[in-house]
Amino acid sequence: MHIGIIGYGKMGREIEKSAQKRGHSTGFIIDKNNTEELNDDNLQKIDVAIEFTRPSAAFGNIMKCLKAKTPVVSGTTGWLAKYNEAADFCKKTNGSFLYASNFSVGVNILFYLNATLANIMDNFGQYDVEINEIHHTTKLDSPSGTAIILADSIIKNMERKKEWENEQTANKHTISILSERKDTVPGTHIIRYNSLVDCIELKHEANSREGFAHGAIIAAEFIRNKKGVYEMKDVLGI
Repeated sequence: MHIGIIGYGKMGREIEKSAQKRGHSTGFIIDKNNTEELNDDNLQKIDVAIEFTRPSAAFGNIMKCLKAKTPVVSGTTGWLAKYNEAADFCKKTNGSFLYASNFSVGVNILFYLNATLANIMDNFGQYDVEINEIHHTTKLDSPSGTAIILADSIIKNMERKKEWENEQTANKHTISILSERKDTVPGTHIIRYNSLVDCIELKHEANSREGFAHGAIIAAEFIRNKKGVYEMKDVLGI
């Protein structure tokens, strides 16, 4: 498979390594110094584009890929106000688009467990729930996209929770998301249910960025010959 890498920061470099390990070649690499090379001619020469950039650039990059009929996988967070516009365009033009806030296989299993546990805990009002997310100091968005997905899933599955806030709150209808930024932490997410007598936790702790990059390559392999809008749960069959 011939892959185009859009964004060559820490994740872009890990994606390049992961692609090579799985026998794929790199068609082009786009960073802030050669954005003009993200054009139709170059997009036509690759099988899939993988996009990890900044919130301000993500939507434009994704739309360029879709307009060129190039399947695109994106992991950029913080731009989701325009997600529906990109997804609708993809469907309208019979394109190929896969977005995930987190490509880690473990995190996507966490998503499944989180929804299941929230559904169970809906019956036990003595427990309150909060989310703690910890990332490196260069992460631009807060809370993380992964934490938002976790919170939204709890709200969907737990009647007493109606919203989330990115701070500690005593409102019984609100989920507190506590965001911390520490040195080079790749990513930790904890869902914690507290009662007066005990505590239940779900936790995922990334040891490196390699797991995220590996998941992005698996997603690219999945979407290469498909049409439509997909998520990592489609890739993993969960």
